[in-house]
Amino acid sequence: MSRAVYIVDGARTPFLKVRGGPGPFTPVDLAVQCGRPLLLRQPFAPEAIDQVILGCVNVIADEANPARVAALRLGCGAQTSAFTVQINCGSGMQAMDTAYRYIADGGRDLILAGGTEALSHAPLVLRQDALEWLAAMQGSKEGPLGKLKAAAGFRPDFLKPIVGLERGLTDPITDLGMGQTAEVLAHLFGVSREQADAYAVESHQRLARAQAERWLEGELVPAFARDGTVHDHDDGVRPDSAPDKLAKLRPVFEPPYGKVTAGNSSQITDGACWTILASEDAVARYRLTPRAKILDSQWSALDPAIMGLGPVLAATELLKRGGLVLDDIDLWELNEAFAAQVLACLAAWEDDGFCREVLGLDGAAGRIARERINVDGGAISLGHPVGASGARIALHLVQAMERHGGELGIATECIGGGQGGAMLIERIANMGAAA
Repeated sequence: MSRAVYIVDGARTPFLKVRGGPGPFTPVDLAVQCGRPLLLRQPFAPEAIDQVILGCVNVIADEANPARVAALRLGCGAQTSAFTVQINCGSGMQAMDTAYRYIADGGRDLILAGGTEALSHAPLVLRQDALEWLAAMQGSKEGPLGKLKAAAGFRPDFLKPIVGLERGLTDPITDLGMGQTAEVLAHLFGVSREQADAYAVESHQRLARAQAERWLEGELVPAFARDGTVHDHDDGVRPDSAPDKLAKLRPVFEPPYGKVTAGNSSQITDGACWTILASEDAVARYRLTPRAKILDSQWSALDPAIMGLGPVLAATELLKRGGLVLDDIDLWELNEAFAAQVLACLAAWEDDGFCREVLGLDGAAGRIARERINVDGGAISLGHPVGASGARIALHLVQAMERHGGELGIATECIGGGQGGAMLIERIANMGAAA
């Protein structure tokens, strides 16, 4: 890449747990809720932004191309082009990666990139036979008698829709739910139920501490619902989570002996996150203070049945290309789709055979200490608004490195469909320097 690319700022909404019905915000509402305060604190006008790129998976009918709708509502101006990207769990990071490459190649100088998702607004879908009945009703050319004849084919089960989100979380090639792919990894790498539950408890405890210590300030901005309710924190955290409580939960996907439960899986959540990426020219022009530099990114793919190992493939390629090893990375953000999946990734890097045969290394890559990964919790306690999570982990990685003093970090995630994404980020120690 020819030009340096900087992360100069970012913000996200609280991640709000889905509780049985549509939440207070649509995907664009969420993007606007965190975008407005973020842009208000910048030394440039929204019209100065060259491009808006937004990740979103469950686009609702009223918000086609949510990136463009959000850009206009944020005041970026009619002249600012905007587009939406979709790569399942990697959508928010894909938005950042696309912005990174545009700026590095010289085509843009200032880009608003992020992700949004309102899983509570995921559609209900009619069954195929119900659709066929409805089409026969509407398409009948035999007059009222024909329509009456078609209506006679109605069955009560036509009124029971399919939850679109449930189908979206099922891989169409393997017909495995995402939780089932985590069960596969738990089996392959010997992850126990007790280990998965312990990891989940740790995630909740870490987020609860981050909230209590106010470590999320600046990153998290409040969201204001139309009824006046103020949402000012991630509301899925359970500070009282404990192994004995989680042990009482039944396995969801492979009862009775499975390892994956609702308690050690990511939560279904609504949320949005934006980052502002800038070239060195934009940094100088607007006198910006860069927080971090994007050094490299990688997208990898593998069998959808073991999609949870995507971070291992993608991050390892980043390390190889940069001449780095695991110990060179000060902090990691690995999206917590499932506790068993995260633990399987960590085990894969420690497995000599896997590293030789799959990663092309000379032996085991090594061990990532738990105090260097997901230091403030992750999707198990925060939630996983699919289109937003990739941007959230990249932004929080910067925030965490600023607090811990680390220089290099990797944000990485598994992606439904058998892919993985990773981004190598360097913290800028001298906050006034851009080089």
